[in-house]
Amino acid sequence: MFTVTEMAAKEIQSLISQHNNPQLGLRVRIIAGGCSGYSYDLAFDDQAQPNDMVFETNGVKVMIDDRSYRVLEGTELDYVDTMLGRGFTFSNPNAKSSCGCGSSFNA
Repeated sequence: MFTVTEMAAKEIQSLISQHNNPQLGLRVRIIAGGCSGYSYDLAFDDQAQPNDMVFETNGVKVMIDDRSYRVLEGTELDYVDTMLGRGFTFSNPNAKSSCGCGSSFNA
């Protein structure tokens, strides 16, 4: 399972509404790179691919390819807005370590 918190869902829905395409969902994938080996990649997509896992969580359609899902299973996507910054954060139980800046991880 992959979950999106209420805060993240509100931000995603707000971003999607700017595109005037109600078919859009959130594509989440893992890409090689970053100082720890893997990085998260978020994009909007209006079509699931045959090898995608598709979830509906807090009103947001999430698409994850099967290779990325192996690393993302059990992950929670959140959105934080604090005095120190704002943005999406991942709580990934499969991440063994992450870099100091938090933008990449090792699984």
